[in-house]
Amino acid sequence: MSGQLKLEPIGVIETPFREPAGTPIQPSRARGARGKVHIDSRFQAGLKDLEGFERVWLIYWFHKARGPSLLVTPFLDRQQRGVFATRAPARPSSIGMSVVRLLAVRGGILDVEDVDIIDGTPLLDIKPYIPEFDCYPNSKAGWFDGSDSRHRVADDRFDGEAS
Repeated sequence: MSGQLKLEPIGVIETPFREPAGTPIQPSRARGARGKVHIDSRFQAGLKDLEGFERVWLIYWFHKARGPSLLVTPFLDRQQRGVFATRAPARPSSIGMSVVRLLAVRGGILDVEDVDIIDGTPLLDIKPYIPEFDCYPNSKAGWFDGSDSRHRVADDRFDGEAS
């Protein structure tokens, strides 16, 4: 591959979680945690028609994750796994995604709930959650199908310097 990839944040995510350790693991384990998504004025016109969706995908940059690791022990397991078989933040491309409940669109601010993201996280994109496209309830989930983890929050295993 050649060429240059350019990603530009479209906003920033505000949450009550200041550090990775203690942040909920996945939105389903962040029930009731509220946040705000601040959209840069240059991109606010793109929010037209977003209200009315119950949930949205937030695509963001893991700005506090340490460098990449191809083998990781995920929060919800005790065994080392390939990073691409996990949602661990120590990725070659530090991109994260979370589906959150959209409570309101107020100008350039989205009020969201069930947020599992660190405060100050750069937002790269927003996409509507559409159950017909995004929900496959009977899909196999690899090693996770056998997981008995009840952890709800992250520890410090992927913490690193802010990039």
